[in-house]
Amino acid sequence: MDKKLLKKLYLNNGLSMAEIAGLSGCSIHKIVYWMDVHQIKRRSRSDAIYIKNHPNGDPFEIRPIVTIEDAWLQGLGLGLYWGEGNKANKWSIRLGNTDPELLNHFIMFLTQRFSIKKEDLSFGLQIFTDINPDEAMLYWTQKLDVPASQFIRPTVTISGSIGTYRQKSQYGVATVMYHNIKLRDILVDMLPR
Repeated sequence: MDKKLLKKLYLNNGLSMAEIAGLSGCSIHKIVYWMDVHQIKRRSRSDAIYIKNHPNGDPFEIRPIVTIEDAWLQGLGLGLYWGEGNKANKWSIRLGNTDPELLNHFIMFLTQRFSIKKEDLSFGLQIFTDINPDEAMLYWTQKLDVPASQFIRPTVTISGSIGTYRQKSQYGVATVMYHNIKLRDILVDMLPR
């Protein structure tokens, strides 16, 4: 098989070896053989899945820092993610808090610095059993200016003792989520080590 064609189909068009075999009318083993002969590096399984799920390329764009406001927003967003974000989740960017203004700033970081559409974000809500779920949902949809349809089903935790934290979280904890493993890895790599 021609190296140029194989590179075009596999690297440029993002076809799998099985798809190339089907187009070529040969076995996948023959495609593997020619990939090895032409020293074309194979994708990992997770890279292959990512390409299949994003056939038009990444659903985000890393915008260059041009203004002082860009630099400020970059620093703020990374600081929030570093301090409050869930870096243990390997598949998505997640940041939860009881402060809607903090979450709105993080949403601004994602939408302005990475061109993410606000409607592509998901939201979680963790509430206690003594919090009215409808009131909490109304509060967060209004404060974050997103429809309830972007929220996953709320997580309800049994109420414990009442203290200062409970006063701060009378509407629960909202979590901003963006499910993209590639951008999650980029953000983690931007954090100080």
